[in-house]
Amino acid sequence: MRKKKFIIRLLQNIIAWMLTIVIILPFLIVLLNSFKSQGEAYLMDFSLPEKFLFENYATVIERGHLLKGFLNSFSYALLSTVLLIVVCLLAAYVIARAGRRSCRMLYYLLIAGIALPVNNITLMKVMSTFGLLNTRTGIIILYAALGIPTSFFIAHGFVCGIPRELDEAAVIDGCGAFSLFGRIIFPLMKPVVATLFVLNFMGTWNDFTMAVYYLNGSDKMPMTLAVYNFFGQYTQSWNLVCADIILTVLPVLVVYILGQKYIVSGMTSGAVKG
Repeated sequence: MRKKKFIIRLLQNIIAWMLTIVIILPFLIVLLNSFKSQGEAYLMDFSLPEKFLFENYATVIERGHLLKGFLNSFSYALLSTVLLIVVCLLAAYVIARAGRRSCRMLYYLLIAGIALPVNNITLMKVMSTFGLLNTRTGIIILYAALGIPTSFFIAHGFVCGIPRELDEAAVIDGCGAFSLFGRIIFPLMKPVVATLFVLNFMGTWNDFTMAVYYLNGSDKMPMTLAVYNFFGQYTQSWNLVCADIILTVLPVLVVYILGQKYIVSGMTSGAVKG
């Protein structure tokens, strides 16, 4: 029996390592080619460059307007994620604590958005009517709205796991509604806050389609569009394209590494409660 468990565990580890290698290899080849010359990078192999050309990154930042794209992507991702978290946490707490049937119906209505597709034609008309089309404010509100269903579902499940006795004790001690949430409930929600922040920040940073539909002009262009335009101009310069990709992936990779330990607990709480 013990030998059988050992073999199963060994096979699981082997499969896990194989999948990890498959995932890492494309990133590794892009990283290596970002330091090569144009001729070396054209082969797209795993060989080390004859000389590491760090100036490829300086060239990409200068020619690809990545600094402006970075600031745009960072502001879109950060502001939309903060707005989304505030709205979802407050809504999840109120709906989870209220026992009324109307709140239960509202819960199902909100999470139904997880499965519903986005109608870009109608949405574009709505944003145009409110003067939000092709504006930074509009794209931030749009990203926050698109993340509400999933984020609300996770936050609601986490709130349902917090004992109601804490609310009752706080009310007896004289806490008001906002004081109760801010001083008692919110500190307990740090794992789910970190989870929502990482997931939505990554999703907004990596988004391409919404920026194509709802933004025009290079001054509002996020990094994903900057990479797309750069690739169109420098199709033959794979070393510069690879450097551009690395610079785009690096910020969101750092965010994920810093917040990964919270993701499992936050996702699990949202999946089994409510």
